[in-house]
Amino acid sequence: MVAQQKPEDLAPRPGRVGLVLFIGVMVLIALAGWGLYSRSLASEDLRKTTEEEATPSVLVGKAKRGPETETIVLPGTVQAYVEAPIYARTNGYLKAWYTDIGSPVKAGTLLAEIDTPDVDDQLRQAEADLATAEANNALAQSTARRWRSLLKTNSVSAQETDEKIGDAAAKQAGVSAASANVARLKQLQDYKRVVAPFDGVVTARTTDVGALISAGTGSVLFRVADTSRLRVYVQVPQTYSAVAHIGMEVDLGFAEHAGQIFKAKLVRTSQALDPSSRTLLVELALDNQNGVLMPGGYTKVSLVLPAVSAAAVRLPVSALLFRSDGLKIGVVDTAEAGATAKVKLLPITIGRDFGTEVEVPSGVVADQNIVTNPPDSLIDGETVKVAAPPKQNGKNS
Repeated sequence: MVAQQKPEDLAPRPGRVGLVLFIGVMVLIALAGWGLYSRSLASEDLRKTTEEEATPSVLVGKAKRGPETETIVLPGTVQAYVEAPIYARTNGYLKAWYTDIGSPVKAGTLLAEIDTPDVDDQLRQAEADLATAEANNALAQSTARRWRSLLKTNSVSAQETDEKIGDAAAKQAGVSAASANVARLKQLQDYKRVVAPFDGVVTARTTDVGALISAGTGSVLFRVADTSRLRVYVQVPQTYSAVAHIGMEVDLGFAEHAGQIFKAKLVRTSQALDPSSRTLLVELALDNQNGVLMPGGYTKVSLVLPAVSAAAVRLPVSALLFRSDGLKIGVVDTAEAGATAKVKLLPITIGRDFGTEVEVPSGVVADQNIVTNPPDSLIDGETVKVAAPPKQNGKNS
């Protein structure tokens, strides 16, 4: 039989209630503390994340020293060492031609003959005039001698004798004039033979049999060129004009001889810059005894020149910062990926622009750590994070 509990036994005891309340309060305090601590941790993480995201990430590279020599490639014009247009020196009609384009010739080789009927007639007339002048001169000389003899015996007057002597001198001068005219016309007859002025090759023939020929520079009959040697003319920019010197060797490349390099030598310069292009005209000499190269063409001229500024360094154009007070670049103390560093902005001056790189003669030294991709908002003293270089083909560049 179960005993019945009394009402006073069912009421909570004062000590137990206090313990429960105490434990409950402690649990609430612990929960509140944990919440505050968690919120503090989250706030700190947020602060760190915000600071990290606010710190710009940049790439860093080394300032490269410029090369000791530079190779520049320039267009060149190829010309024959000697080339001359052949004109007629007499009038007439082309009787025959004996050489055509591509024919090798020696100095004095007969190129063509000209039929000169007018000159032939003039020569015959001049020879007749010379014969008449010689006959008149012979009579005048004989008369002058007789009058000199008669003057000794006072058979004639001195005035008459002087007149005969003067007439003889005039007749002698007439002979000289007629003789010179004959020589001139004979020379014109010699010009009927058109000959090569030097060893070379016929590069052009612009006449044919029966063509009317006029003396002078009216029309070119032939063009002869000496192609055993060639001249190459190059316009060197003003920047390199001081280091292009006589005697230096130059490499030439021709489109029709792909993969072949021909050697030439710098033989002379114009010693003056062209004011319109600011370039120096340079002449190169090229041996062509085998005749594989032809004048009149284009060539690529490769000149290996000493560096214009040996102390200059080269930077990528992406490293430049354009500011109101001039060009600047950012430098840092470390290039280690993941490290943070403070940026220092340095003013620079640039020299030549190579497209992807620029030459910097002052303001930076070789091997200095340069920020290669600075943001436009970068300021002096700002903290940046050095990013790892991009990978290329699975390797860091």
